[in-house]
Amino acid sequence: MALTGRAAVAAVIGVLVVLALRTVTALVAVDGLILAGIAADVILAAPVRPLRMARSGEARLRLGQTGEVALTLANPGPRPLHGTVRDAWQPSAAARPTRAQVRVPPGGQVRMTTTLAPRRRGDLAADRVTVRSLGPLRLAGRQGSHEAPWSVRVLPPFSSRRHLPEKLARLRQLDGQNRSLLRGQGSEFDSLREYVIGDDVRSIDWRSTARRAEVLVRTWRPERDRHILIVLDTGRTAAGRVAGVPRLDISMDAALLLAALASRAGDRVSLIAADRQVRARVTGGGRGQVLPALTDAMAGLDAELTESDAGLMAATILAVARQRSLVVLLTDLNPAAVAEGLLPRIPVLATRHRLLVAAVADPRIDEMAAGRGDAAAVYQAAAGERARSERARVSAMLRRRGVEVVDAPPDRLPSALADAYLTLKAAGRL
Repeated sequence: MALTGRAAVAAVIGVLVVLALRTVTALVAVDGLILAGIAADVILAAPVRPLRMARSGEARLRLGQTGEVALTLANPGPRPLHGTVRDAWQPSAAARPTRAQVRVPPGGQVRMTTTLAPRRRGDLAADRVTVRSLGPLRLAGRQGSHEAPWSVRVLPPFSSRRHLPEKLARLRQLDGQNRSLLRGQGSEFDSLREYVIGDDVRSIDWRSTARRAEVLVRTWRPERDRHILIVLDTGRTAAGRVAGVPRLDISMDAALLLAALASRAGDRVSLIAADRQVRARVTGGGRGQVLPALTDAMAGLDAELTESDAGLMAATILAVARQRSLVVLLTDLNPAAVAEGLLPRIPVLATRHRLLVAAVADPRIDEMAAGRGDAAAVYQAAAGERARSERARVSAMLRRRGVEVVDAPPDRLPSALADAYLTLKAAGRL
C-alpha cells in the first residue's frame, strides 16, 4: 500500500475539524471517513503484480551522445490503471525523465520513453521499474516493482574521426594513383611502365627492357597486410587527467583513429590492454569488424591504480605477435617507469618488431615553463622546464634504441600518431 499527498491533506483537514468541534464523535467520524477512503482506493486500484513490461531502443551509444530506451507497460487486468511509473537507472546514465504519469485501460498498454545521456564509458544497466497504482479518490493505492532488464554499452567517443578523411587522402596518395618509383625497405612491387625523362634510373627493370623495344621502370606501392599491434597501458599513469580528460581516454581515441586508418590500408590490427594483468585482447579481424571489436573491448576498460608490469606486456606482445609487426605502445613517458620497466625489454622486442611509443603531453607544463610574472611563477617555470627536460631525455633514450616516439598534447596526439604510421608505411618500415 502507498499513501499520497492527498491523504496527508485530508488528515490535516480532519485535524482542523476535530479541533473545531472538540468531540469524540467528530474524531471517530473524521478518522472513519479517511480510513474508508484509503481502504476504498486500495481495493479499487488496479493490481500491479500482473503488469507486463518490455524494453526496446538503444543498446549501444558513444560517450557524448544521447539515446532513447522505451518501456512498454501492458495492463492485462480488468481495471484501468491510473498512477505513476518510475524507471530507475544508475546515476551515470543521466536518465530523463525518471517518472511519468500513466493511464492504461484494461487490456491496453502505454509506452514510456527515457532519454539517456551517459557521462562515462561502460555498461549501463536498468534497475527495477516501480509502479504506483492509485484508486479513484487518489488517497492511496498499490505499489510494486518489476524487473525489466536492459543494458546499454557506452563506447569511447572517437572524436578524432574528423581527421580520418585527411589521413585517407594521404593514404591514397601513397597507395592510389601515385605509385612510387623509389623502393622503401619492405615496399611491394606494383607494375611496370615506360620510362620517362626524370625517372630514377635505379628503377629501370633491365631484364624486361631487354625483351621490349622501350625502357621499362618498376613502380612500388606501400606494403600491405602488415600486422599492427596496439598496446594500451591501463596502469596508474593512465588515470591521470590532462586538460580534464583521463590519459586512457585520449589514448583510446588515438588508437581508434590508427585502427580505422590501418584497416583501410589493408593491414591487420590487434589490441592488448594491460597493467598487472591483461584486461582486454582483440586479435586482428577483417576490415569491417576490427573497429567495432576494438570499441567494444575499450568500453569497459578503466585505469587501475597499480604499477604496470612491463614484463607481462612484453611477454604478451611476443605471444600475440608471432610475425614482425608494428607495436604501438600508448603509455606515459614517466622517467622511472620507462627506465625500470620498458628500457630493459626493448632489445628483445626490437629484434622482432618495429616499436612506436605514443604518449600524451600535458600542455599545462608548457604554460608553467613560460611563466615569469612573480616569484611563484618563476618556481613553477623551473618545475615545468625540469619536467620538459626529463621528458625529452626519456624520448631521446628511446630513439637511440630505435624506438619511434610520438609525444603530443591531447588534441594533436591522434593525428600525430596517424602521421607517424603513414610515414613508416611510405618508407616501407612496418
